Amino acid sequence: MPQNSSSGVAADPTPSGAPAPLVTPRPRKVPRVVVLGGGSVGLYSARRLRRRLGRREAAIVVVDPRPYMTYAPFLPEAAAGSIDPRNVVAPHRRALKGVDVLQGKVSEIRHASRQVQIVPEEGEAYWITYDHLIVGLGSVARTLPIPGLAEQGIGFKNVEEAIAVRNHVLNRIDVASSTWDPELRRRMLTFVFVGGGFAGVEALAEVEDMARSAMRYYGSLGRDELRFVLVEGSPRILPEVSAELGGYTLDELRKRDIEIHLSTFLTSCVDGHVVLSNGVEFDSETIVWTAGVKANPVLQNSDLPLDKLGRVTCLATLQIVREDGTIVPDAWAAGDCAAVPDLYHPGTFCPPNAQHAIREANHLGDNLARILRSAEPTEYKHKNVGAVASLGMYKGVAQMFGRIKVRGPLAWVLHRTYHVFAMPTWNRKVRIMAGWTWALLLRREVVSLGSLHDPRAAFRNAAVPSTPQSSVGTRTT
Repeated sequence: MPQNSSSGVAADPTPSGAPAPLVTPRPRKVPRVVVLGGGSVGLYSARRLRRRLGRREAAIVVVDPRPYMTYAPFLPEAAAGSIDPRNVVAPHRRALKGVDVLQGKVSEIRHASRQVQIVPEEGEAYWITYDHLIVGLGSVARTLPIPGLAEQGIGFKNVEEAIAVRNHVLNRIDVASSTWDPELRRRMLTFVFVGGGFAGVEALAEVEDMARSAMRYYGSLGRDELRFVLVEGSPRILPEVSAELGGYTLDELRKRDIEIHLSTFLTSCVDGHVVLSNGVEFDSETIVWTAGVKANPVLQNSDLPLDKLGRVTCLATLQIVREDGTIVPDAWAAGDCAAVPDLYHPGTFCPPNAQHAIREANHLGDNLARILRSAEPTEYKHKNVGAVASLGMYKGVAQMFGRIKVRGPLAWVLHRTYHVFAMPTWNRKVRIMAGWTWALLLRREVVSLGSLHDPRAAFRNAAVPSTPQSSVGTRTT
């Protein structure tokens, strides 16, 4: 890999199967900071660090397999067509001015020798060296060994999955409207969401609201033919808010004829045949998995200290720390993959949500800038300002500062207002608000672009020689 002129990122062409070259990084006039992950932590920490330090004070490199950051709280609205999916992502090369970006997956971290192995989409894996490391690798979906889940399920962790859920749901409605087999039709119009946290409830509520809205265009289908099912293993939904608001949300979803199974687990979904732990069985062609996350498993392939949940152990300063309390030099972490102490609740850790990830990232950038200027880092301390959830157009719940509880249209407005201002770059903020305005005036689009996920299908079919009609054995009368 050629050297990058702005950051001096030189790659060692060591093959991916070879051991890490144990070399000491050469002294640099400008220290290099490598940021692993381009999500909320990676993007915000790199931006903050660049604002605090000039190019002659630090060279910053962000590594991520995707060329953009996804703002996860807006995925449900993207799936419902309320936001253009392109506007819930922030392109790295536009948002990270003065920062170098390497597109590839991190496969190994050797902090003792200040090296990281990167696997690009094409070509051989290579190693890069650094002086300071920021770990913001985030989380991945936490799945279970449920028969059929890997083959039938779809996640809801990134924008590609949100688009796929939207297209799939609308496509099943399209196909069902021209299907006369009642069993097949019932199977197509049954949509299952597993997980009753914020991600699962918001995804279910937004997609159900979109599907009900689309039914006005299908004269051959009735709204009562749609079946939405929520499966949650605990006795309640939305544990992030009070029991009162959780109960209100439960009642509102049931009023919309959404079938909810609490204290229930998915035990099997082989070939779309759903079996629940409470004995309920039915068929479905749509199973969306939102039942929790876990720290990025690539951390297991590193020499960084981890806790029992696979998260990097940290101090409140966001410096990585060993079990004996000694600080790992030049190493920092934040977000879903880090165990950051919650100073407002001693003995606990900051929850893995966007509210903390963004604030931790900015604080991390400030602290690293302090260290590079020979100052002392400060502890991250943030009191939760509340939680907001959208349940479809003009519907929502919000709990502000732990005391103020809001429901209905006002909560929906609070949800949109809070998250649009948390979205990075004014370009994206304006685009999202403009999209909402047009949707209010012209209604959102409810068309499926199913072929988007296999754009070459029509061309492949056209390229295959057709079978002569005479050999098929059919005759027109």
